[in-house]
Amino acid sequence: MKGFNRPNQLFALCGLNCGLCPMFLNKNCPGCGGGEGNQSCKIARCSIEHGGIEYCFQCSEYPCGKYTHIDDFDSFITHQNRKSDIEKAKRFGIDAYNAEQAEKTKILEIFLSGYNDGRKKTLFCVAVNLLELQDLQAVLNEINHKPDMDTLTLKEKSAFVAGLLQDAAAAKNIDLKLHKKKG
Repeated sequence: MKGFNRPNQLFALCGLNCGLCPMFLNKNCPGCGGGEGNQSCKIARCSIEHGGIEYCFQCSEYPCGKYTHIDDFDSFITHQNRKSDIEKAKRFGIDAYNAEQAEKTKILEIFLSGYNDGRKKTLFCVAVNLLELQDLQAVLNEINHKPDMDTLTLKEKSAFVAGLLQDAAAAKNIDLKLHKKKG
């Protein structure tokens, strides 16, 4: 959206974790308020109309009607935790939230650089987005303590890590699939 720029392109004003999105990682999207290439967004437009608030939770009208079904469907990134993530940022402060996201970004980079067989990028992005940091750290610990990891093929490593993430998600009753709108 023309004229919509923000200093933090990694965490959108609406609660999306843009820094954990495959489109952002592939440089197909500049993130929320990243300048050229921004998509038209009713929430960005609303931010401009409300004096350029940086995060929706800073608005006196939050939560407004734009949040009624905001987590129902996903795009390239999961929308499932948008409201809870924005509440977490509000409760703990944006600096603490961003620090946690920076740690999650490092973990995602490890998964993508060492364990992606070319077919797991979306799964890894969704898992890092939806699982808590301690769950992701536990998965990394299991990977690091698997004695024969160096002998596995990339496809086997990828399947092993995907399985660990699926197990961690199942233990928390989290679905690691994107929920696309039908039609």
